[in-house]
Amino acid sequence: MLRETLFTSKEEEKPTRDGFGEGLVNAGKLDDRVVALCADLTESVRMDAFRVQFPLRFFEVGITEQAMSGVASGMSSMGYIPFMASYAMFSPGRNWEQIRTTIAYNNQPVKIVGAHSGISVGPDGATHQALEDIGLMRMIPNMHVFVPCDAVEAKLVTEYSATTKYPTYIRLTREKTPLMLPESHNFNNGKSYIMHLAKIKTGGEFIHKVGVIACGPIIYEALKAARELEKEGIGVTVVNMPQIKPLDTAFLLRFVKDVRSIVTVEEHQISGGLGSAITEYLSLHHPIHIARVGVEDRFGQSGKPQELYEEYGLTSKHIAEKIRSIIR
Repeated sequence: MLRETLFTSKEEEKPTRDGFGEGLVNAGKLDDRVVALCADLTESVRMDAFRVQFPLRFFEVGITEQAMSGVASGMSSMGYIPFMASYAMFSPGRNWEQIRTTIAYNNQPVKIVGAHSGISVGPDGATHQALEDIGLMRMIPNMHVFVPCDAVEAKLVTEYSATTKYPTYIRLTREKTPLMLPESHNFNNGKSYIMHLAKIKTGGEFIHKVGVIACGPIIYEALKAARELEKEGIGVTVVNMPQIKPLDTAFLLRFVKDVRSIVTVEEHQISGGLGSAITEYLSLHHPIHIARVGVEDRFGQSGKPQELYEEYGLTSKHIAEKIRSIIR
């Protein structure tokens, strides 16, 4: 699928957690086995609409993320489809062992929702900024991992995951971010797709000099960087990879044949996440020059989201500079 995102000065913005809340209600309407569990953050993680609509299928467990994992696993073993939600620093941060042992080891299709991830949590600071969660979850056998790029995709990921038989992690953000996809977007089971195709031409044909692969709302910065670089004659094709595990290797192998280098972009530690997953796979199956943009072995800190993006090198300016550096 080819898709080009258009930028305007009045783009609609919405947190990915809002999309999750809408998707959870839709999933609950379609299947009465869907239940929701929360660790004392119901409104913040957007489970409040589900609680209102399905009060007998909502369970407030309090600030007990470890216990919530066991309860969700038990409900799953009885045929329910549990969604359990908290901040990503607490789930999977605090209850990683319980997720590993009670959910993934038993291959129970519990859906684990980690909200308020990344440095864009802002003023909450390092203790609440989950920058390691993708790595933690993709290491666990049986686990599927999704990082939706906007609220539209978060809604579709939620609805889709309710139909699967796998333990699943869905990573969400707190702040409002641009809606990059139309409501009619075809999710296609988490497959990767092109969001911006290089517009630089040689002899009338498109050329892909650099391929950027990103996940989550930070992809908006990658799209802005691609537009800026086109003005300099640098062709950049931007891919959204919403599912980190299992990796869409069929798409990846097709894509790398058309580019000279790859740059990965994520609001996560530079190790353990999307960039690591892609590097590990391509090093064995199609070696290619790869550069990674992410948080480089640092904790987060308090600040406004855009200030933190600048501090940690995650803005379009930094992404563009990384791309320039690998083609010089």
